[in-house]
Amino acid sequence: MDFSSRITRLPRAYDPEQGQDARAMFPTLSDDLADLVEGAAGCSPYLKTLAEKERDWLPGALEAPEAALEALEGELRETAPEALADALRQGKRRVALLIGLADLAGVWPLEEVTGRLTDFADLACDLAMKACVGAEIRRGKLPGKSAEDLDRAGGMVALAMGKMGAGELNYSSDIDLICLFDETQFDESEYHEARASFVRATRKMAAMLNDRTAEGYVFRTDLRLRPDPSVTPVCLAMAAAETYYESLGRTWERAAYVKARPCAGDLEAGEKFLEVLRPFVWRKHLDFAAIEDAHNMRLRIREHKGLGGALTLPGHNMKLGRGGIREIEFFTQTQQIIAGGRDPDLRVRGTVEGLARLADKGWVPQDVAEVLTAHYRFHREVEHRLQMLRDAQTHDLPGSEDEFDRLAAFMGLETGALKSELLERLNEVHRLIEGFFAPEDQEGAGDAPDIGELPFDEEIIARWPGYPALRSGRAVEIFKRLKPDILSRLARTAQPNEALLAFDGFLAGLPAGVQVFSLFEANPQLVDLLVDIAGTSPKLAAHLSRNAGVFDAVIAGDFFAEWPGRGALEASLSERIAREDDYERKLDSARRWMKEWHFRIGVHHLRGLVSADGAGAQYADLAGAVIGVLWPVVMAQFAQKHGDAPGRGAVVLGMGSLGAERLNAESDLDLIVIYDADGVEGSEGKRPLATRPYYARLTQAMITALSAPMAEGKLYEVDMRLRPSGHQGPVAASFQSFRDYQRNDAWVWEHLALTRARVIAGPEALANDVEAFRAEILAEKGARDKVIPEVAAMRARVAEAKPQDGPWDAKLGRGRLQEIELMAQAGSLMAGETRRSLEAGLAACVAIGWLDDAAGEALERAARLCWNLLQAAKLLSDRPLDPERIGEGGLQFVLRETGHERMAELRADLDAAAEAAGAAIDAGLGTPQGEE
Repeated sequence: MDFSSRITRLPRAYDPEQGQDARAMFPTLSDDLADLVEGAAGCSPYLKTLAEKERDWLPGALEAPEAALEALEGELRETAPEALADALRQGKRRVALLIGLADLAGVWPLEEVTGRLTDFADLACDLAMKACVGAEIRRGKLPGKSAEDLDRAGGMVALAMGKMGAGELNYSSDIDLICLFDETQFDESEYHEARASFVRATRKMAAMLNDRTAEGYVFRTDLRLRPDPSVTPVCLAMAAAETYYESLGRTWERAAYVKARPCAGDLEAGEKFLEVLRPFVWRKHLDFAAIEDAHNMRLRIREHKGLGGALTLPGHNMKLGRGGIREIEFFTQTQQIIAGGRDPDLRVRGTVEGLARLADKGWVPQDVAEVLTAHYRFHREVEHRLQMLRDAQTHDLPGSEDEFDRLAAFMGLETGALKSELLERLNEVHRLIEGFFAPEDQEGAGDAPDIGELPFDEEIIARWPGYPALRSGRAVEIFKRLKPDILSRLARTAQPNEALLAFDGFLAGLPAGVQVFSLFEANPQLVDLLVDIAGTSPKLAAHLSRNAGVFDAVIAGDFFAEWPGRGALEASLSERIAREDDYERKLDSARRWMKEWHFRIGVHHLRGLVSADGAGAQYADLAGAVIGVLWPVVMAQFAQKHGDAPGRGAVVLGMGSLGAERLNAESDLDLIVIYDADGVEGSEGKRPLATRPYYARLTQAMITALSAPMAEGKLYEVDMRLRPSGHQGPVAASFQSFRDYQRNDAWVWEHLALTRARVIAGPEALANDVEAFRAEILAEKGARDKVIPEVAAMRARVAEAKPQDGPWDAKLGRGRLQEIELMAQAGSLMAGETRRSLEAGLAACVAIGWLDDAAGEALERAARLCWNLLQAAKLLSDRPLDPERIGEGGLQFVLRETGHERMAELRADLDAAAEAAGAAIDAGLGTPQGEE
């Protein structure tokens, strides 16, 4: 489509005489195009001047504007370096004229207008940089570089910052650049000479773009966004810049890098540099502290520019004033910084695209994003009209009525209508943005009651200022605002002083406070959750103080949604660790991810959203997902040194509670690794290994990946004692030796353990073979005359080695959970039962006639009560259950989980159930029934 057919609006000539003069210069233009030129020139002296200079070029450009710009760019690329300065200035005139007319006529939408301005800026920077670096190379001043290196500017790159980085240049914008060079391309002895050469090239490049000549200028160029510009050279080594940002980088610099983009020179080196800076820009946890930083920046800008006070239109700054462009940009960037560390989809540069992504992800309401987007586009169009008038880098609305009339005519509107629309839009932006940065409901915090009026031990509160979380002035300032609300919420719990003590434990354990307190301030519902947890489970509260980042999951995900299942968990973890290139970072990322989900299960259990059985299965799903994802990651890392796994590979077996899918909040993992070399003697790699040491060391690497303490802690404790021959056996067993051992040498307790074994990870074919062999062994090794005496002896040994730890011990002791599980495993083995559940095992005991129905029911009832009690106890404390130590909230949780109203009733029921189960076990092991 040609230009004329796409016109959707036209300016009116404020100065008809000037408009008619311009129209007369282009007698061949159609009426619509002539009206456009007349309206534009009749409002803008600058556009009239450009039209006069380009009267020969413009008519042809208007026939096919996209092709005209493409041809212009092609000509510039072919321009000799010595002629480039003038050619770029002529090109800028043509680009400014054509884009200005396309903008005024609505031929191109805002994003295309700003994008095409940015494209020309990219081209101008790239050509100017290569011309200036090329001059250094030709003079022999850039060591080790030749003409062949000019395509990448000898290792130099310009990062486009701000609007240029986002592809959002305004009509008369200056350009913000950070110029860097890749010092790794030079020997140490060449470093200083190379730096001096790049500094000269940068200065000449900036002059080529910035200086006014008889032909005009290209772009006003600002190099002051570089690190510490008052003392650093205009072109920095990347290593020096990286060191600065890692040690001294400030929040405003993080925000600036949200939009940073390599635009000229060695683009590949620039992308690598931005990747290095990714952890600086995008924090791994939700970063609500950025809200206050951004708010303070807004206030400082207003104060510095004198832009405070009530909103009035004359002279109002459309960029920095109340309700202006910068407000929307700050809002968008701050939201991106908050969540972009967790969600790479939010790491986009454009404001409009950023708002759309934030809405898609639920960080900004859809209607708010749409309103702000519409206002942003309108504001930017007003800004462009202001700048088109006289090519001034201004954002101020007119100060006189005459100039307001001119602006309204330029926009094709009546003055009154324009003013009304401006006021409405600016006020709505201000209302929405101010509500985010400085919500009014915080003002009511001072109405909370005095501490003296609350039922608290003031000595506890008095020690808070000495905690690590309250060492910084900024943390103290935020906590001061939060404290009245937190205390009020704690006062409303059933046992306020117990809740206060638990919160005190949480606060004491926090290593730092700014991020967590900012999180609470921006999300008051988290305070409710913390108070709920603190009032019920001090153990979970203590976990939170060490791992406050798990709060992120409450905000950023479907925290209270249905359980997704192991498959979805594996997909989520795989996606998370795929973002990390480094092996250790992958493991740390897995640790953060696992803590989030582990915390979620605990909270769901605490709040009654999932039963003890459901929590046990979810903990097992979580552990299975971690193993399922990390096993191939560990194998791939190991293979880099020693080659791929020889033979058919290896499977990881989950034993015990993991195999039975009945983990609790404190469970370690019982694992066995079985491999099948399939006749292959060793691996093929840089450092090949024979098959047996290969799999032994691979297994050790997996144990380390799961259990080694790292920056983010550990995943799980791992127990390998259930492998063949226990501590004396190799950590990984070949499938053949495993079969031989189970058939010929294994003890009965090892066959019992197989009743709960389950393949967690590894190749499907080998997993199927291992499972088929497990079924064979269970069918072969269940002779009652061997199993029952061994089980009786095992029961006695366990009772002697691990006595019951008090009357509330649900696991150990006569008739308690461990003895019942032993009976269930024995029943499964004697019946050849391959299902792994305790219920299936007890049913097998009855089915084979070993126990009668009454005994089976007694064991099931005791098992259910002990399991529910154990799950609750493990969530509340690391210690054995003690009703005197778990507080009122903990007591209510235990009673709810076990279905009792008072602890005395629970104790009596537990003793009775255990006694009945113990009697049934005595009978089963002491007086075995018939052999049939």
